[in-house]
Amino acid sequence: MYHFVIKLTPYHLLPMVGLHAEEWEAKLTDALPFGSQGEKAPVYQVLAEDIKAVGVEAVFGLMSDDTALFATALDTVGVRFYGARHENNAIAMADGYAYATGRLGIAVIGRGPALANGLHGAVYASRTSSRVLLIYGEAATSAAPNGLGPDYKGFDGVGVLRAAGIRTFSVTSVRTARQILADAIAAALTGTAVSLHLPTNVQLADMARPSAPLEVHTPNCTPTAATPQSLEAATAVLAKARRPLIVAGMGAHRAGARQAIETLAERIGALLVTTARGKDLFRGNRRNLGIIGSFSHSIARRMAEQADCVLVFGAGLNFLTTSFGTSLPQVPLIQIDAVRTNIGRWLNADLGIVGDAKLVAEQLLTALPERSASERPFHDEATTKLIAAFDPAQDFQPANTPRTIDMRSLGLELEQILPQDRNLVVDGGNFLGIVPYLSVPDPGHFKMIGEFASIGLAFGAALGMAKARPEKTTVLVVGDGGFLMTMSELETVIREDLPIVIVLMNDCAYGAELHFLKLRQQPAGKSVFPDVDFAPIAAGFGFEAETIRTLDDLRRLAPRLRKPEGPIFLDCKLNADVAAPFMSEFAHFEGRH
Repeated sequence: MYHFVIKLTPYHLLPMVGLHAEEWEAKLTDALPFGSQGEKAPVYQVLAEDIKAVGVEAVFGLMSDDTALFATALDTVGVRFYGARHENNAIAMADGYAYATGRLGIAVIGRGPALANGLHGAVYASRTSSRVLLIYGEAATSAAPNGLGPDYKGFDGVGVLRAAGIRTFSVTSVRTARQILADAIAAALTGTAVSLHLPTNVQLADMARPSAPLEVHTPNCTPTAATPQSLEAATAVLAKARRPLIVAGMGAHRAGARQAIETLAERIGALLVTTARGKDLFRGNRRNLGIIGSFSHSIARRMAEQADCVLVFGAGLNFLTTSFGTSLPQVPLIQIDAVRTNIGRWLNADLGIVGDAKLVAEQLLTALPERSASERPFHDEATTKLIAAFDPAQDFQPANTPRTIDMRSLGLELEQILPQDRNLVVDGGNFLGIVPYLSVPDPGHFKMIGEFASIGLAFGAALGMAKARPEKTTVLVVGDGGFLMTMSELETVIREDLPIVIVLMNDCAYGAELHFLKLRQQPAGKSVFPDVDFAPIAAGFGFEAETIRTLDDLRRLAPRLRKPEGPIFLDCKLNADVAAPFMSEFAHFEGRH
């Protein structure tokens, strides 16, 4: 007879807290060095294989005792696990990956304190319209009345997430585990973040290996055209317009509507602008004025004022797009969106058309006749030359000092130096004034972190986009405040060898709050911080790091920045006296939103 001594550490015991005696016996039997599971496997193993089978190639997370086996199983079966240093960043990584690929982004997070730690990221992800599945560990579904305790991780995570507006799915038995996973994936694929909770006792239980792959019912996303009635109404309005302005948002980009909208603009004599999220959709088009609203150049504001009709494709018309209702003239506005509830949500629309941006643009092309040159004054030679000659540098007087840079001048210089085929991720703050001066190949390569009016999540989102597109350089633009919240992810960049250039917009302040206080003539001292030299810190992690105080400092790095050979960190010292244009808008319209 053989006798075995099995040594179980506290780490091994934690997932077993709350198990019944027979469940303990089963787990102990599994630990013995003999026997065969046959056609059975632990639930966590089967679910990992199911996730692999539905085409997932990468997951993100921060493992805990209640998710360590599951995360390891995912990585073992070929679904690469990318570990972050904070739960918020792990979730933002999944969101950035989903945003860049259009596929499912998965974050694997622990329960209790881990869920609470990542709540900020979870709420943010639920508002981005990206396809994100948040998988959490969960306490055992049943526990003995006098079992081990207390449970220091006890926390009603499901209740908290539901209160935050996030749809939740909970696995309560072995029998339903695979179906609930399928339902959660299907829900996330509709374009939202959902959570899936896996109790430890269910994860560790054995189940028969499935005979068929997991079946996920994906949502029907067939584009719809405009109704004849709405199309007729729109053509009647457009027939009277001589200076139409077309506004396009992210919805137009996702619909693949660029060519149809540009052709329509030529036919009706329209000028083109985009929302911030639709940035550079019309890049290279001679009718393009750039972004409209709080991130506009002067030429977009000037020409928009002359429009006699506004045609909107796939844009929500939020307060940044409309500069709190002032960027668009009081003329007939036609709003086209695939989602009915988006129409008139933030700004009144005189005519709403429910339909796919590309299909509706093509319908309008068919319905509207050609126009003569005299009927298209926005396309005359003078206007065309004005747009072609516009130089963004004319919009401001540089405020560079011997030791700091105007963020607008920095943006213009980076535009020329950084790789043109890039991803651009920007965090929140006063430094968003740089956005009009940096271009991207199309809106899908640009991500703003503003859905939760938060700072600090851009680092994680940039990591996710860099993983999704490793062949491109991802440029992260982040303020010193947001960076200090997330700088632990410097290690993640090096560990995972991600192609990132970090542009630290260091004004030694919470810049937005600094100008918020200044505009109200209030003491601003508490929003200002000492000048920390971050470059040596980044270098300690393995970055090629430099401190940038002048444009000449930046120009000396041009050869390395044009073709980065590894992660680069630029601590750019900004002139904190320069306020982004939208700061005055916020001050003027405070209390209306």
